[in-house]
Amino acid sequence: MKKTLLSVLSVLLVVVLLAGCSSAKPTAPAQSNADSSQKTYKVAYIARAQSDSFAAWLANAVKDEAKKYPNIKLDVFDGQANDDKENSMIENAITNKYDLVIVQPNNGESQRPYVEKVVNAGILAITTNARISGIRGASSVDAQPYEQAGVNARAALTQVPQNAKVVVLQGPSGNFHADERRKSWQKEFFDKRPDVKIVGEQIANWNKDEAMKYMEDWVQANDKIDAVISMNDNMAAGALEVVKDNPKYAHMLAYGVDGTAEAMLLIKDGRMTSTCLQNANELAEKLLDSSNKLLTGAEKEINIDIGNPLVNKDNVDQYIDVLKKSGAMK
Repeated sequence: MKKTLLSVLSVLLVVVLLAGCSSAKPTAPAQSNADSSQKTYKVAYIARAQSDSFAAWLANAVKDEAKKYPNIKLDVFDGQANDDKENSMIENAITNKYDLVIVQPNNGESQRPYVEKVVNAGILAITTNARISGIRGASSVDAQPYEQAGVNARAALTQVPQNAKVVVLQGPSGNFHADERRKSWQKEFFDKRPDVKIVGEQIANWNKDEAMKYMEDWVQANDKIDAVISMNDNMAAGALEVVKDNPKYAHMLAYGVDGTAEAMLLIKDGRMTSTCLQNANELAEKLLDSSNKLLTGAEKEINIDIGNPLVNKDNVDQYIDVLKKSGAMK
């Protein structure tokens, strides 16, 4: 009887041990999943031009935001406002087998076929500031350029004096943001104010120095200029630099887009009328969040926009605080 009992207990002990071993087996896949979550993805960010104040702000914001994602290794490249350089960098990103390529186009149509190459190579692509629409399989994170100009243009309807003479500074031809902002100024302001005369209009390529050169010519050629209508802050700042010590232009109006630190200070000093904040920090947050979702397979395609707040003398302090808190302004 004792031998029988001992045999039964031995069998039960073996069964328990085997059951314990089998219950431990499912922990192996869990460990495997933990390992896969540590995969590092290579992301290339190709900036339009680090010499452009907004592009530099955005590139720096993207670098800072990427630090929050341990699974993303970010490399930043400078297109130097040159289509050939930027396109070559996109091709290099394909050759170097990046997992995702973010492109801030210099000229959207020039970069379009190269972003298409990225997608065709099986690499994820995001276009930003400005988006290149219509590329199957590519994502985008951007703003609404028509509305960015529109908030300024609608305010200008009652601010610009009757029979005013104005100058217009445009961004690069074919650039989505440049074209949409100019279209907005036409529909929202010039078509409604036929009394206003454009005495000078040039493409200054978002560049402060080019804007200064054109403004110097316009000041020489005209007895007065009532307003500078610029498609970005950098060019507006260039125009204002030319006339900063001339009392004749003390009350000249000036409009821009981006909400750069320089523009905020010019508005605070009463030298610039208004801008639309294109928040580079918000763009960067959405870019990295979108990148992470695409890389991990949580989303297949993403197309989103940020907001378009108007900044003027009444609320500039609020937005200076926003820039200071984000580190974009000291």
